[in-house]
Amino acid sequence: MTSTETRDVGKIGDSPLRPDGTLKVTGEFAYSSDLWHDDMCWGVTLRSPHPHARIHSIDVSAALATPGVYAVLTHADVPGLNRVGLEHLDQPALAEDVVRYQGEPVALVAADHPETARRAAKRIVVDYEELPALTDPRRALDDDAPLVQPGGNLVRELAIRRGDPAPTAPVVVALDFEVGMQDQAFLGPESGLAVPDGEGGLDLYVATQWLHVDQQQVCRVLDLPPDRARLHLAGVGGAFGGREDLSMHVHACLLAMHTGKPVKMSYSREESFFGHVHRHPAWLRYEFGATEEGRLIYAKADILFDGGAYASSTTAVVGNGGTLGLGPYDIPSVHVDARGVYTNNPPCGAMRGFGCVQAAFAHEALMDELADRVGVDPVEIRALNGMREGDRNITGQLIDSAAPVAELIRTVRDLPLPPPPDDRPDIRDLPGGASNTTHGEGVVRGIGYAVTYKNVGFSEGFDDYSTARVRLEIVGGEPVATVHTAAAEVGQGLITVEQQICRTELGVDRVVVHPKNTMVGSGGSTSASRQTYVTGGAVKAACEAVRESVLALSARRLGVSGLRLDGDKIVSASGEVLAVLAEVLADEAVEETVQWHHRPTYPIDPETGQGDAHVQYAFSAHRAVVDVDVELGLVKVVALDTAQDVGRAINPDAVVGQIQGGSAQGMGLALMEEIVVTDGKVRNPSFTDYLIPTILDMPPMQVKVLEYADPHAPYGVRGVGEPPTISSGPAVAAAIRAATGKALRRVPVRPEHITL
Repeated sequence: MTSTETRDVGKIGDSPLRPDGTLKVTGEFAYSSDLWHDDMCWGVTLRSPHPHARIHSIDVSAALATPGVYAVLTHADVPGLNRVGLEHLDQPALAEDVVRYQGEPVALVAADHPETARRAAKRIVVDYEELPALTDPRRALDDDAPLVQPGGNLVRELAIRRGDPAPTAPVVVALDFEVGMQDQAFLGPESGLAVPDGEGGLDLYVATQWLHVDQQQVCRVLDLPPDRARLHLAGVGGAFGGREDLSMHVHACLLAMHTGKPVKMSYSREESFFGHVHRHPAWLRYEFGATEEGRLIYAKADILFDGGAYASSTTAVVGNGGTLGLGPYDIPSVHVDARGVYTNNPPCGAMRGFGCVQAAFAHEALMDELADRVGVDPVEIRALNGMREGDRNITGQLIDSAAPVAELIRTVRDLPLPPPPDDRPDIRDLPGGASNTTHGEGVVRGIGYAVTYKNVGFSEGFDDYSTARVRLEIVGGEPVATVHTAAAEVGQGLITVEQQICRTELGVDRVVVHPKNTMVGSGGSTSASRQTYVTGGAVKAACEAVRESVLALSARRLGVSGLRLDGDKIVSASGEVLAVLAEVLADEAVEETVQWHHRPTYPIDPETGQGDAHVQYAFSAHRAVVDVDVELGLVKVVALDTAQDVGRAINPDAVVGQIQGGSAQGMGLALMEEIVVTDGKVRNPSFTDYLIPTILDMPPMQVKVLEYADPHAPYGVRGVGEPPTISSGPAVAAAIRAATGKALRRVPVRPEHITL
């Protein structure tokens, strides 16, 4: 990835074009799958066909004898600790004596051609003894359940208790809900290139979300110090949480170190389904107690997440699902139990919305049921119970900035509705109409609402920070700022944000974004809607430090104090221009590196679940309008409108794009997206059978952006990317319920749920 320079990129609040935008839409952008090196070879991975089995032996002799093969590796060839893991080191880089899920890596092959490597991998003979597989997470904690991990099947258990321990209410509603396994469905499969340096180290070019944590894991397995394993961000074709965990990183490096040659690995689409974690399926049981007017008195929730064979980020997902699992409502008494368990299903981890998506389907369905029970409009029941600034959430944390729940939900309600279905002359506008399956005789319209909130940044005491290095110098007679962070640009527009901040703080026109790598301090993960907040805060602080250094240098050279920087001019306190930057800096450069931390968070009390677990909250609301063919079970989303508080829109056009994209993913889970797993085996590892919304499925969207600045955040920003994924899906499900009158306690909603 080369450095990026942009002129006139715009300041905070502008909407400049992305420097990578034209390249991407014209097909010229270099993704990680485009990496190439002279004399490179190709690596492939042999994976387990079984969800659970014991490995008695691995015979690689036939594979090694294949012409063109350079190396065949197993766990015995790992020089360091054969363990990786995002939060727990519980997963072998290559399976040792046991495989715990279908697709677990067992052996590696490097060859002169990818097809040669694939043929050789098929010649590896693994003697498996199949073992009983635990595939129902609801059985995971039974005494007779098979053990997935030696320490037991419980990953994490979180209990939250607040208020009256035995509350009662005149109105009680309850439901059970189930959420299927969703895939991140990024369009660029996992790929990368490992290049040995000839001195015992290597460089890894890879599409990822967290360079420094990847580096730590690679170094641990290779038994290398950090300066010998350098990671560089290659072009990322989407992420959404699926690139937080390692995929081919360690495998390519092992092959490169063993062969002494550059090694490229690039997954097929089918392998990609086995090569990354997915969204946790969940089983939820909820109960709300309220007054006869609909005011919440208490809430109870029991939430179970299927973490699959290895922990990944299940611990944090349980934390989010528990602490945020009752939605953005003021509830005096709460009783929440959230658990994550191991099974022999595919590993699950981070995905946009991170624990809150699953819970939102349940709490929003129950809010609609409560509204029906007490005879209150679904919008007003949410406004009545919605959080406000100054409230405390279910962990007792003070909401100390804007919480505009009522305003958001009323805003989407008041947006213009699409024309009624009988006003549309074009049959293609009907569910299934393009296939001529209906002429509208079984079509019913429904409208649904949902509101949610999501934490921003890492939580529960995690030391969340980012590092930025900013350099200001004179090039060709004009000032140039260079910003270097390790924060991954995965499509969210961070490069543009970094440039906007530099232009705002330093007043320069030319801003160069240094390639992302581990030669600067960690930027943390591009997840949790945190990068504009945390890396933006680091860039802002580094720019401020550069500005102070420039002014101090100017004061010494000019013999004047009280100076300020105005574009490329040094200005006195009275407003007189005393010098220009080119004169002050001349051949010198000013460079500052800052590690920036947001305000601290704290661990949850293990007994009560109380504590200031999160740094910030972001709120959103959706209204969905659907047409449902109740005879055929087909659904068309006619409109999906939204309002969201973003604190401060650094780049307004990019904000709207994030909201639209997040809404599409939430809609996808409500209607069509599910990895179907039967007896631990994935049945649909392709985009033929795993369906995602296309441009033809996405309806028009009205997007209303609120900007209530968070006084604790740089520029007042709030995270943007995740909330729309959380509230869009429940709004679509609510609209289908409104159209059909059916309870619909599972997503994705299937045709048989509507017609039976």
